[in-house]
Amino acid sequence: NAGTEADVYISVYGERGDTGSRQLLRSQKPNKFLKGQTDIFAVEAVHLGHLYKIVIGHNGLGSGNGWFLDKVVIKDPITDLDYTFLCHRWLDQGQDDGNIARELTVTDASTFPGRQELELKREETWAAEKWKFQEGNTLQFYNSLTRGFICLSPDSRVDALGDKKNKYGKVFFMWMYA
Repeated sequence: NAGTEADVYISVYGERGDTGSRQLLRSQKPNKFLKGQTDIFAVEAVHLGHLYKIVIGHNGLGSGNGWFLDKVVIKDPITDLDYTFLCHRWLDQGQDDGNIARELTVTDASTFPGRQELELKREETWAAEKWKFQEGNTLQFYNSLTRGFICLSPDSRVDALGDKKNKYGKVFFMWMYA
């Protein structure tokens, strides 16, 4: 349910102006905005120079209108430059912060290509794994080289023997391979 049947609109902003709100109508795919799908659209506009932001959203109409947008890549046919706008969020009144439109700034690929995308993946991983580090949980790491455990206790103690029957409660195993 990460795709949408709603009408999607985009505004592109550059150093020479903006496109105004444009509906994304004709994808190269027969069904647009499906989960896991990459859609390609042609948007005609005057040359905007270097792009710095977009506003993308939908009208919220139709069944299943919530949409998870990973990113938008705009290819400038005049300069042959690609502009990447990372989102990695929901545009859904019932998910995330409830917004159905997002303002996205261009990714600065000159600093470190993929840096923002890597940071988003890190945040996503932490959100999925942070429950393991709640108070009262004990972590045990298994080292395949030493065939032993390292236990991290809630009181910040480290036990290189890592007792499997720990009195602190839940024990999670994280396999580490060198």
